Amino acid sequence: MKKSILAIAFVALTAVSCKNDKNKVEAKEEVKDVKKVENVINSYKANVAESTVTWKGSKPTGSHDGVVSLQNGVFDIENGTLKAGEFTIDMNTISCTDLEAGNGKEKLEGHLKNADFFDVAKFPTAKFEISSSETKGGKLHVTGNLTIKEVTKSITIPVTVTEQDGLATLKSDTFSVDRTDFGVTYSSKKFDAALKDKFINDLMEMSFEIKAKK
Repeated sequence: MKKSILAIAFVALTAVSCKNDKNKVEAKEEVKDVKKVENVINSYKANVAESTVTWKGSKPTGSHDGVVSLQNGVFDIENGTLKAGEFTIDMNTISCTDLEAGNGKEKLEGHLKNADFFDVAKFPTAKFEISSSETKGGKLHVTGNLTIKEVTKSITIPVTVTEQDGLATLKSDTFSVDRTDFGVTYSSKKFDAALKDKFINDLMEMSFEIKAKK
């Protein structure tokens, strides 16, 4: 029975790992030529109350997911293509949505905010700045600089852009980034092989849906 349980856990973990690997985006060197939004008045401004940024972290024994709030954002669309944009995320708002208050929620959120993970007292915001976009295989792919804990890497992610009557939605596919690329190394097997099965997956799933208007 014990071996069966372990086998099931291994299969489940392998399935999660394969899914994360499939969605993984490569973190490259920072792109220096970032397109800035020049005419802010005619650009789309994010409605932070209606916009969402989601995250998911996993380990052999399970996973946790949650949200973090957008602080501000602005972007330009030209002929259905995202031309420029910059978005700031308020890291103090990291919240876990799969746990209830009084049942581990506050403990996990506090741990994510402390120096083991995102150290929000020192690094209160994260940022994504668009550098370019192109259509590949019928899908728009946006390249931009993602900054977490003052570490900046270039990533390319598939997105969908819609606009109508002065309103726009910018929605990403689910993608995964390697948290260790941004200095978040707590319980990573890359840095502590002695963890065995007590590690936390390096890949962190993310997605966003930004609602905006002119």
